[in-house]
Amino acid sequence: MNRRPVASSRLHAVGYDAKTGNLEVEFPDGTVWVYHGVPREVYVNLLTAPSIGRYFNRYVVGAYDYERL
Repeated sequence: MNRRPVASSRLHAVGYDAKTGNLEVEFPDGTVWVYHGVPREVYVNLLTAPSIGRYFNRYVVGAYDYERL
């Protein structure tokens, strides 16, 4: 999956697979986590949020199963 850089101090890049609903999140330290079953709307809203880190913490963290890649 290709990840695209984002303007955030908390996240470095994000990628999304519409077929699986997997959202990959790369953090500034280089770790990558994948969140499963994320709706496309959440991904789009994440990219367009005024604060990507705040949106991520509010709407993704704790809402979806995840694992470290």
